Amino acid sequence: MSHLTLVRLVGAVVVLAGAPWLAATAQTQAPSPPSPSMPPPAGRPEQMPMPPGAAQPGSAGKSATAPREANPLIRMAVFSSDGSKVGTVQSVSTGPDGSVKGLHIRTGGFLGFGARLVAIPEGRFTRNGGNVQLGMTADEVSKLPEVKEQS
Repeated sequence: MSHLTLVRLVGAVVVLAGAPWLAATAQTQAPSPPSPSMPPPAGRPEQMPMPPGAAQPGSAGKSATAPREANPLIRMAVFSSDGSKVGTVQSVSTGPDGSVKGLHIRTGGFLGFGARLVAIPEGRFTRNGGNVQLGMTADEVSKLPEVKEQS
């Protein structure tokens, strides 16, 4: 076997042996910084940093709509009084004392297209385990006026 053939053979073995390692290295990425939509890390509230411009807990300037991550009703399935699923909870309106005053639910549509956002007033819904039960039929929900997106 000539010297050149031996070098080519060793080179081919090195390339073939290193290919899986190179592919695995290319797929490994450094962890990205947490996005604003991710829930905050567990811990005591006084240890978690507040975003710039955010009101401190217990301050007088509470918003009419609770933050999406803070309310357990968000993303719950909503069922009408006749038992059909009519949508999911998109946002929750709260009063100054923190009580739930109303829900905005995403209803209708197909595969996320054509859905509408409607408001369900206080007294027309109850929490039923992991779901929200409405005191109205699916037909009544479909006739509710559309409300604008909450930002």
